[in-house]
Amino acid sequence: MTSKKIPIVLIVILLAVLAFFVFKFKQDKLDDNGAETPPDISQTKAALTVTTVRPSRSMMQLSIAANGSIAPWQEALIGAEVNGLQLNQVLVNVGDTVKRGQLLAEFSAATTMTDIAQAKASLAEASANAIEAAGNANRARSIQDTGALSTQQIEQLMTQEASTKARVAAAEATLLSQQIRLKQTKVLAPDNGVISVRTATVGAVASPGQELFRLIRQGRLEWRAEITSSEISAIKQGMEAHLTMPHGEKVIGKVRMVSPMVDAQTRNAMVFVDLPKHSQIKSGMFARGSFELGENEAITLPASALVLRDGFTYLMQVDKKNQPEKQNQNAQQGKVKQIKVEVGKRVGDRVEVMGLENSMENEFVATGGAFLSDGDVVSVVGSSAPLEIKH
Repeated sequence: MTSKKIPIVLIVILLAVLAFFVFKFKQDKLDDNGAETPPDISQTKAALTVTTVRPSRSMMQLSIAANGSIAPWQEALIGAEVNGLQLNQVLVNVGDTVKRGQLLAEFSAATTMTDIAQAKASLAEASANAIEAAGNANRARSIQDTGALSTQQIEQLMTQEASTKARVAAAEATLLSQQIRLKQTKVLAPDNGVISVRTATVGAVASPGQELFRLIRQGRLEWRAEITSSEISAIKQGMEAHLTMPHGEKVIGKVRMVSPMVDAQTRNAMVFVDLPKHSQIKSGMFARGSFELGENEAITLPASALVLRDGFTYLMQVDKKNQPEKQNQNAQQGKVKQIKVEVGKRVGDRVEVMGLENSMENEFVATGGAFLSDGDVVSVVGSSAPLEIKH
């Protein structure tokens, strides 16, 4: 009977010892006020060694980015006005700069000169007949009351006078038409500009309206930028636009006009920007640019501090509240807290972060945040103070 009671006594003693240690462990986790003491993160192995950074207040340039093509301000189509004449000579080529009234090409004028000579002869004949008819009509009027001529004869003479006058007017019009046709054998530049297209070929027989040349009027080019309908209200006439050309050169233009319509398919509107004359700017180029709207103050962090996950942007805040006092503070530990944020403009390596007005003293992981998760412990070896940066 005694041997059966010994194991029971041992079990009771073991349970009492276990309860004592559990009670002692809980007491160690309570502070003087009876609250549970946070774990000492200094005893936890750090997941990563990092440096931290605090937000900075920066003056950032407000701008709207856009893409678009380079195109002529206005194009003039220079076509043939004559019909059936052969092109004798072409005096300009693509890329040539021309002045208003300059001779560009010339058609054969031999046929037109012959037509002019014939029109002059017809006019002379009509004029002679008109003079004779006018004399006969005047004589008939002078003897009208004598009865020497019948009323019918007098009317015939007056009608003949009017008819010959009409023939003279028709001959004059024919001569004028042929003279105009002679002028049209010379193709002249309608304005100052640069020849962008040439289809004229020596020896070709032209038809009315056939395109011979295309002229960039005054050599002016413009950037046709596409802007979303939500941003178009910020663009004003005369505003500067900063373009980056395909060859890397920077060009500054000015907004000439904002389109009064928004495309129903893309919901974008066109902004027309006048460009300075430059030998490296060519029609048809694609250019990227931005419209400068001024400056404003923003809270920024380095782009390396941002972590992109699942389509959202996060910051890794380092909390060092549980760090015990140490004599050597070269390497501290802290717990990472993942914070979801919204970002704005980007200038260089700085990015505007919204909603950090009350977090200017907080520290965030400067680089390597993508390797951390919420609640991880990190070893902090350096921290940078916020800077006042102007761009």
